Amino acid sequence: MFSFPISQHVVMACLITGVYDVNRSETLPNDDYALIKNWAESLANLHIQGIVFHNNFTKTTCEKYESQFLRFIKINHSPQFNPNVYRYFVYRDFLQTYAQEIKSVFVTDISDVVAVQNPFIQPLFGANLNAIFCGDEPKSLSDEWMKAHATHLRSKIAGYESYEEQFKNEALLNCGIIGGNLPVMQGLIEKLCLVHEQYNYDNQTAYTGDMGAFNYLVRTQFNAHCLHGPPINTEFKAYQSDRTDCWFRHK
Repeated sequence: MFSFPISQHVVMACLITGVYDVNRSETLPNDDYALIKNWAESLANLHIQGIVFHNNFTKTTCEKYESQFLRFIKINHSPQFNPNVYRYFVYRDFLQTYAQEIKSVFVTDISDVVAVQNPFIQPLFGANLNAIFCGDEPKSLSDEWMKAHATHLRSKIAGYESYEEQFKNEALLNCGIIGGNLPVMQGLIEKLCLVHEQYNYDNQTAYTGDMGAFNYLVRTQFNAHCLHGPPINTEFKAYQSDRTDCWFRHK
């Protein structure tokens, strides 16, 4: 389907522009390579293949920046879902198509995440074949923003309040960094898509539901195999630009 070979270990991200971003309170500009430059260069420096799914990069921009370590794939965004949610459907379909080529994968945010170490060669990664590796934040699930974010899902999913009570003191997981071996990641992403298809398709709140769905699914179905925090990610929004002991830096 594509003119380039798919690596066994890849990092994927989506950049959907021209759509109002509720998290940023702005509409990202089209064809602006600066939005992905740091992410792309950090992967290239580690010799990791990065795949960017996008809806508005021009052919000229793609040809200028594409390399062995940066590939562009054009997609069409469905307005039924916010871009933060729609990306999981893109990942699901791609992983299904290339399940024979890919062994392990991370999916990340793209404008505020950079790779610091190659996660796929780390002993912790290799020793935990069934793990979900993800980001987290220095706050608990009972955070007030998170409670507001989950308003729609709470009204739709039976048992959501019970889950919130059970895990209220646990760390808030961040879906800006998610990775693992392919079978685990396929299972997680396919279930995430089901949650959004069944419960988040008519979300009219000011929140996307992506963090709510991710925390709910991981805590209720993958909790025993979830690894987060250092050395996977730096502290969220701490802007630890000099820190090199983690796999990814998230803001």
